[in-house]
Amino acid sequence: MDPEVKKKALRKFTYGLYIVTAKAGDEVAAGTVTWISQSSFTPPLIMVAVRNDSHLHALAERTRAMAISVVGAGQDAMAFAFFRPSRVEDGKMNGYIVQFGSETGAPIIAEAPAWVEVRVTDSVSRGDHTVYVAEVVNAGLLDESAMPLVLGSTEWTYGG
Repeated sequence: MDPEVKKKALRKFTYGLYIVTAKAGDEVAAGTVTWISQSSFTPPLIMVAVRNDSHLHALAERTRAMAISVVGAGQDAMAFAFFRPSRVEDGKMNGYIVQFGSETGAPIIAEAPAWVEVRVTDSVSRGDHTVYVAEVVNAGLLDESAMPLVLGSTEWTYGG
């Protein structure tokens, strides 16, 4: 297999941008994540891949719960803000207002057009990411007409 062809082919997959968060006590973590997909209607399940060496992964392992905030088209700056370690100051995480989920306690980005809270049911740790299967336990919708930000429309690449 030609590694360059493999990389370019995998980058043709469609990836949205999401901010995934977790909370344990006063400790919070967040990260911009692209590898997420719905995987079941009943029960409502999603799959999310999280880097094994991240603070988000450590908290997800401990709490088995996360929140996923959808990044809308035009919210590139918000996605970029969560490429760096998480900081909470004055009710904001990395400069964005958060509310805390009623089911998981995980931070939810208030400006996100939609969000879900999830509880991890299964996980597979292989390679440099853990794939979590998680049940949706709560959801919110701020802007039904908003389109999601997709990785291919940005200057960033993640995959391959």
